[in-house]
Amino acid sequence: MSADYENRILIGDSIELMNSLPEGSVDMIFADPPYNLQLGGDLTRPDNSKVAGVDDDWDKFADFASYDAFTKAWLAAARRCLSDTGTIWVIGSYHNIFRVGATLQDLGFWILNDVIWRKTNPMPNFKGTRFQNAHETMIWATKSANQKRYTFNYDALKVLNDDLQMRSDWSIPICSGQERLKDATGKKVHPTQKPEALLHRILMAASKPGDLILDPFFGSGTTGAVAKALGRRWIGLERDAGYALAAEQRISRVEPGHLDHIEGMKSKKEEVRVPFGAIVEQGLLRAGDAIYSPRGDVAARVRADGSIMAGEMVGSIHRVGAQVQHAPACNGWTYWHLRTDKGLVPIDTLRREMRARMAA
Repeated sequence: MSADYENRILIGDSIELMNSLPEGSVDMIFADPPYNLQLGGDLTRPDNSKVAGVDDDWDKFADFASYDAFTKAWLAAARRCLSDTGTIWVIGSYHNIFRVGATLQDLGFWILNDVIWRKTNPMPNFKGTRFQNAHETMIWATKSANQKRYTFNYDALKVLNDDLQMRSDWSIPICSGQERLKDATGKKVHPTQKPEALLHRILMAASKPGDLILDPFFGSGTTGAVAKALGRRWIGLERDAGYALAAEQRISRVEPGHLDHIEGMKSKKEEVRVPFGAIVEQGLLRAGDAIYSPRGDVAARVRADGSIMAGEMVGSIHRVGAQVQHAPACNGWTYWHLRTDKGLVPIDTLRREMRARMAA
């Protein structure tokens, strides 16, 4: 990917611009396309004041067929520039998200999840003729059904959610207050500005520092602002020069985060495998050294080949750990301990030391 594209807003038609990007160059796409709201007239509050809804030309289509053709064209362009390990997020309302989902599947994308963004402070239904519309739906998909590799930072999301598995329904407020971009007259710069908290969670979930993030409907620049703060590269496509200018000014005020602060928790699967035998080979433990159960009441001796011996039982740290507990299985790294000046500590500290050596 040429640096000419990175961390820039490109002004023009999103489909044409996506087709001009190098094929397979983008790591993740977040798309907030026109919703085709089909508004049937002005919406007013009980005091007869007008609600500033979305009535811009970019959200108007002649009919469903026109909207479907537009959706197919931009999703095909998006699929072309998405890498073979990348994913796409598309957000929408009940007006459009089901049509978008069908087109995604028609084009070969594979849906991983639909995620519900539940707005904690939604706009009321002023007419009282329907349920209060309090959520939007996001579709998260890989490029194809055969795609085995893609980024999902499960452990980082779990930490973000107080050590609970992150669910597919997210309670996040709509954009308001100081975060909402306004012009000199106090009017909203963009009618559908998304909250930074929403993009923060998406980028933490499905990208890594240094990844290239594409937003083909850039609008007020939320994706770029959050990407910069989290150390991701980004490309914004926007046809409205006024929106692009406001987004550019907004992003220029963002301070990029330090790598130590923005990198999420790594999955255990991503860590370098260290066999217990390597601990012996490197001299962190020697043949004949003793290791102990958590309470110190069971001892085992380390053998030169990386096995351990406790009485008549001989085998790996995991097998012998299970045998002495009369258990079906055991994680030997956390069961067996070293005796130190500070008391008993898990032998997993030695594995962490080995990984640090290997990364140096």
